[in-house]
Amino acid sequence: MKMLLSFLTVLAIGLQFAMAQTSLEPAEIYLKVNDAVVEIISNSKDRSNPEYTVYEEGLGSGVVISEDGLILTAAHVVQTAEKVKIKFTFGKEIPAKIIRLSKGADVALLKLAWIPEDLAVAELADSDEVKIGEKICIIGAPYGLSHSLSVGHISGKHQEINMTSGFVRAEFFQTDAAINHGNSGGPMFNSNGNVIGIVSSILTESGGFEGIGFAATSNVTKKLVVDENSLYTGLDGYLLDEASAYLLNVPQSGGLLVQRVVPLSPADFAGLKGGNVAIELNEEKIILGGDVILRVNGIKLESVDVLEEVVRIVQKSKKTNSPLELEIVRGGKTENITIQLNK
Repeated sequence: MKMLLSFLTVLAIGLQFAMAQTSLEPAEIYLKVNDAVVEIISNSKDRSNPEYTVYEEGLGSGVVISEDGLILTAAHVVQTAEKVKIKFTFGKEIPAKIIRLSKGADVALLKLAWIPEDLAVAELADSDEVKIGEKICIIGAPYGLSHSLSVGHISGKHQEINMTSGFVRAEFFQTDAAINHGNSGGPMFNSNGNVIGIVSSILTESGGFEGIGFAATSNVTKKLVVDENSLYTGLDGYLLDEASAYLLNVPQSGGLLVQRVVPLSPADFAGLKGGNVAIELNEEKIILGGDVILRVNGIKLESVDVLEEVVRIVQKSKKTNSPLELEIVRGGKTENITIQLNK
């Protein structure tokens, strides 16, 4: 019995030592994964504007997760982008297209137009295994400072249901690692150099980093965009509540206000129109003047209660290659249009 206990003690110590050996210092993590981190340059235009105005060029970060050129980033970095370029550590820029996107969880999946030689790839880890207090590293391009490293800890883990973006159950790590403009979409690495999150946002009153940042967890990211559970429509929408619908003279107690439409996206091919007048409503900045979607395949968008059903309908349409029938308000008149998601 004593021999068995001694053996088990030695085994436990050996396992702890082996686990400790896999933990890397920030400098080692940087050397291991930096080439898999990329800069994302996006360019947005809006055809609803008669002058075809070019919005400001966006800058974010991302991470390569497969040898066939799949890249993860934050949804808000590319959501309204017409063109996306990926810049690597070796200086080359390669175009990419948006494959899937979840606005609610703020994650998106891109694919390179072609694969460069010696493409570096980072591995996704199980974010459910991450514990509060663990040390993490973030690599990104804050304010355009390419491949900058910041180090911190996991401060918390939060779940929320984002009802304005398709009833998505989002999950975020909170961290004290420095996050600033340009870090968005960049990877959060654990002490083994594996991706456990995609940088999303910060809480700030000054506009800069104040010690509270968030990253979408790798498991939710994988579920929503890597495993094909989200869709890309090219539409940036705002869900109107009853009061907002009344103010905008919408003929029902809710609807989806189309703010922007990405050129050459499914929403653009369907003929949906975005707005051109920016205002602040309910302490949120929105764009007025675009279409308001009233129904999807006959289901009224009058409350958040129907969003889950609408999401299922949209996903089924994508899988079966069947069109969606939309009822919209445009210029005070009700119209019916068809959208084909596989275009």
